[in-house]
Amino acid sequence: MKVLHINAVYGMGSTGVIVKDLHKLSLEKGIDSYVAYSLSSVSEKEITNGYKIGTDLGRKLHAFLSRLEGKQAYFSRYSTFQLIRYINKLNPDIVHLHNVHSNYVHLNKLLSFLAKKEIKTIITLHDCWFYTGGCFHYTSDKCYKWLEDCKGCPKRYLGTPALLRDASSEILADRKKYFGKFKNLTAVGVSNWIANEAKRSFLGRFDICTIHNGIDTNYFVDTPSDFREKYNLQDKFLILGAAVKFTNPHNEKLTKEFLKRLPEDSVVVMIGCEENQMNIWPSNVLPFGYIKDRDELRKIYSACDVFANCTQGDSLSLINVEAQSCGTPVVTHRNTGAQETVDNKCGFSVETGNVEEFLNAILKVKELGKSSLTKSCHEWAQNQFDREKNYMKYIDLYKSEIK
Repeated sequence: MKVLHINAVYGMGSTGVIVKDLHKLSLEKGIDSYVAYSLSSVSEKEITNGYKIGTDLGRKLHAFLSRLEGKQAYFSRYSTFQLIRYINKLNPDIVHLHNVHSNYVHLNKLLSFLAKKEIKTIITLHDCWFYTGGCFHYTSDKCYKWLEDCKGCPKRYLGTPALLRDASSEILADRKKYFGKFKNLTAVGVSNWIANEAKRSFLGRFDICTIHNGIDTNYFVDTPSDFREKYNLQDKFLILGAAVKFTNPHNEKLTKEFLKRLPEDSVVVMIGCEENQMNIWPSNVLPFGYIKDRDELRKIYSACDVFANCTQGDSLSLINVEAQSCGTPVVTHRNTGAQETVDNKCGFSVETGNVEEFLNAILKVKELGKSSLTKSCHEWAQNQFDREKNYMKYIDLYKSEIK
């Protein structure tokens, strides 16, 4: 069996790590696995059966044109032509599409080719982009125009800015047209939530299943560190937060009230701050930049008492899982797939934007004590989100597609 993965990145970012893990597992299980990518954190020589799509200049040009036209994955014609030639030569049994919205491929041409050649195709819904008029997530804006026709996009100037015009209606029409060329196709949601959302879209006529993403639960474990001592936080209740979530305009009220009402012995360890965000916080917030080192990250996970993730637009949220695998309880919103990362026993989901519920769940962890939840948190992550266990479901899916 020959399987080709196509993803924007390899070995970097969330989808890049997922594809690398899946590619590696496929090879270990005797599948003739290949991967086509645009960017990678490792050299081409280190990637078994790898194919690099396009050039740096081509990506930059694509990004520029995308912003002018408001349409991503409509350019890179030549690199897509070369990719199609590569696929023709490779002759895979299955093409597995992951993230194709990062300025490196012409989606409509690729879909037309795959449909015409009747190559079995699987798409993984890492976000909502495949079935919308161009946005990655819509829940924070409560926008459901994609169910019929995207017009007047509330996210026109976010994500991939559409500077000259709103092309969301045209994009959605193309999605329906080019996916409509397939006789059969399988879509995989990384959560039950996104799988059910896709069933409401034009993708609903295809087979749609759920396979949760996974992490290395043997790496993300409760890890000793001197983090508390280093920052003189020995007697503090530490709440881990992600700046990108707390600074989201949709969370403005929650962030303000939450930080104001925290007990005096509480400190928020805010990671992922941009340079201009380092000095915007009140005194009970300890800001950090982006944590790129995985070892440093798991030490911070382990040092904190709870991870407060006020996301309003995540398909699943593996950072929740990583924290829990390190023994740290999570409090998160329940409007998207993030709710599936907690069991409401050692991690908790609350009504989106509800300050009272969010704060009370944090205080519940404080009252119970992290130590009483640590073992359960790791076992939950290990049982539900171990990468090898979950990605074996893709291996089974490949086999069933061939049969």
